[in-house]
Amino acid sequence: MKESAKSHITFVVVAGIVRPVMNLLMRKKWLGLEKLPAGGFIAAPNHCTEIDPLVVGHMLYNQKRMPHFLAKAGLFKVPVLGFVLRATKQVPVERSTAGANRSLQIAKEVVDEGGAIIIYPEGTLTRDPELWPMKGHTGAARMALESGIPVVPMAHWGAHEVLPRYAKRMHVFPRKTSRLVVGDPVDLSAFAGRPLDKATLTEATNVIMEAITELLATLRGGQPPLVRWDPAAHKQSTHGRFIDQDGKAGGSAAGTGGKTPDAGSADAGTATGADGVK
Repeated sequence: MKESAKSHITFVVVAGIVRPVMNLLMRKKWLGLEKLPAGGFIAAPNHCTEIDPLVVGHMLYNQKRMPHFLAKAGLFKVPVLGFVLRATKQVPVERSTAGANRSLQIAKEVVDEGGAIIIYPEGTLTRDPELWPMKGHTGAARMALESGIPVVPMAHWGAHEVLPRYAKRMHVFPRKTSRLVVGDPVDLSAFAGRPLDKATLTEATNVIMEAITELLATLRGGQPPLVRWDPAAHKQSTHGRFIDQDGKAGGSAAGTGGKTPDAGSADAGTATGADGVK
């Protein structure tokens, strides 16, 4: 993607601050980078800690692919942060239909210019007690099927040990390792020509979520649950923090191999989920 001079300079400045910090916080092991498409694409990662966007953005920037996230519209009004988001052509997401359509149009422009749009299909931090990917929203599938944009699944593991879900402080020592793997673009050819109704979009989203889950299972060396976590089935909200039955906000998976007795969630701070572009 050809970035404007303003965007390029802003990315360089931000990366000059963020990359050294990320390198200090975590060792990194990136796999499958050769699978990143030459042109524009949708990156669809799992979502288990508030610093996920930095993990994925760090990898993409190092591959000379400028990361563009779907960011909550309200963040664009925050001094300094709003300037950075606008300058680097991040995509504002609003809940209204008109706002969602504008978000989709901007995202398509980024991809058409060869950029990478990062969409978290889960829409917020996973509520699964063991941090497996939960039920996804349909925005990424809709964008892909409407425009023929490839969806590249990604999974990462380890960053949650630095900043556990809902944690108020980082666990820097001992130094952790963040592992990330890029998968092959998801094959959505079976949905070509089908009406983009709820059934089609849900089925396509499940295919995307399965690809993400398989990659994460490889990284973790574990077996994901047979049934993907559905917040609605557990009477949980689909956005923002929620309080569990013990009165706690979320849970911590640090030092437990990803296991936690609490099923918490929070919006990603710098990114929202694909439901913002339904």
